[in-house]
Amino acid sequence: MASSFDVDRARYETPGCVGVTHFNNAGSALPPARVTDTVIDYLRTESLLGGYEAAEQAKDRINGVYTSVARLLNAAPDDIALSDNATRSWQAIFYALPFGPGDRILTASAEYASNAIAYLQIARRTGATVEVVDSDETGQLDVDDLRRRIDSDVKLIAVTHVPTQGGLVNPAEEIGAVAREAGIPFLLDACQSAGQLDLDVERIGCDALTSTGRKYLRGPRGTGFLYVHPRLRDRLEPAMLDLHSAKWTSPAEYVVDPTAKRFEVWERDYAAILGLGAAVDYAIEWGLPAIEDRVTALAATLRSRLADLDQVTVHDAGARKCGLVTFSVDGLPADEIKDRLNAAKINTSVTHASSAQYDFTARRLPDLVRASVHYYNTEEEIDRLTGEVAVLSR
Repeated sequence: MASSFDVDRARYETPGCVGVTHFNNAGSALPPARVTDTVIDYLRTESLLGGYEAAEQAKDRINGVYTSVARLLNAAPDDIALSDNATRSWQAIFYALPFGPGDRILTASAEYASNAIAYLQIARRTGATVEVVDSDETGQLDVDDLRRRIDSDVKLIAVTHVPTQGGLVNPAEEIGAVAREAGIPFLLDACQSAGQLDLDVERIGCDALTSTGRKYLRGPRGTGFLYVHPRLRDRLEPAMLDLHSAKWTSPAEYVVDPTAKRFEVWERDYAAILGLGAAVDYAIEWGLPAIEDRVTALAATLRSRLADLDQVTVHDAGARKCGLVTFSVDGLPADEIKDRLNAAKINTSVTHASSAQYDFTARRLPDLVRASVHYYNTEEEIDRLTGEVAVLSR
């Protein structure tokens, strides 16, 4: 485990660490005080000046959020759009893509429910088909099988980087290489990976990437962002436009914004946007490689200690694993385990089969308890969690 990481500082700057043991970072992480203060300070300013006036006063800071997100991803600010959540960002790209009868959408077995439902809806509407690429022996997407499936009918490769149901990290860079070689758009859902893994869209080679602010980035709820490369952006007109995403140039004409802002809408929560910017800057300040090292090491420790317990099974797949740890206890429903941990002020969550039908059905998994670590967690907290699970499993 990275010994140079200043855990004491991270916990001091995270007031929530005092009251709870928080292992629900893949749901919504504890925000640093800096993020909370940014949101509250802006709301106070808004209450004193007025909403439009406060936004005008803060316009340079608001514009700076695009720069911060771009820096996080190694992108250009014009390639970034801000939204109110990751799903909205993902939908903005997906529903702008044209599909017709016989078109094929390739995805992975670890795909998230919201994305899969969208694929199925478009398939019903258009006659397109959805194909789940095989997993390899480790459980991640099989890149060789992906390559075998490529032909002129494949119109989209869409993959969740880190699934909601475990620590698996899909091989995004290898997928990107296949997509670039074939000239097929690659949409990466980075909802669970942004903020815990060091993401570089140039290295990954994705055409679009979406994420939320509330998870590993430690930002406010109700925030999200979209990266979209010009090679895809210039081909797409969003499914919905307003006076922010397009300009009404004459009574019968409009022009779509040339930047990724074409996927935004005019009315937004500027307090939350500034909070997102503060969270992204905070993560960059710590350094994403250092965050990734610590989160990965903490999760490995937690997996090892849970695996040592009788009646406990850890279910994480993948050649590469990250900060999400999923497990079950023989004879105990996952929701009951979560509730009993919550009573001990240990926050976890439950992943239900309805969120991951492709994966849970194939692996015949029960509902799973998910404990997701972050860099402000400690080995002592891991001991506390595993101690409580040991009691439950007796």
